[in-house]
Amino acid sequence: MPDESEISSVCQTIGEAGIGRVVTGFYRQVPDDDVLGPMYPPQDLAEAESRLRDFLIFRFGGSDRYIQQRGHPRLRIRHAPFELTQQARDRWVALMDQALSEADLPPTIETIMREFLHQTATFLINS
Repeated sequence: MPDESEISSVCQTIGEAGIGRVVTGFYRQVPDDDVLGPMYPPQDLAEAESRLRDFLIFRFGGSDRYIQQRGHPRLRIRHAPFELTQQARDRWVALMDQALSEADLPPTIETIMREFLHQTATFLINS
């Protein structure tokens, strides 16, 4: 896992726009995905995208908008209602990897984000 100083430097390097490109690229793939698509109600997709963008901006050293609006991330509790299997984790990671590759980020930043996102996705497996 990247250390805290590496994680917190991401937003300083690529800005909120860079993180936004990753999140937009991820959510562009979700509706047509046979594993993840059913997990995201169409009426909540835009809000889910906004929540992930704000969380990642906060986690990677940017604005605390996520905390101001939603409080502590409590990732395991917030994701508990969803059956997050190894298959769902692997698909989420695959779509996120594709989004990271398309976002045109500096290689070191892409690596930091990829490692953090992979480990967080594994942490959220609950089924």
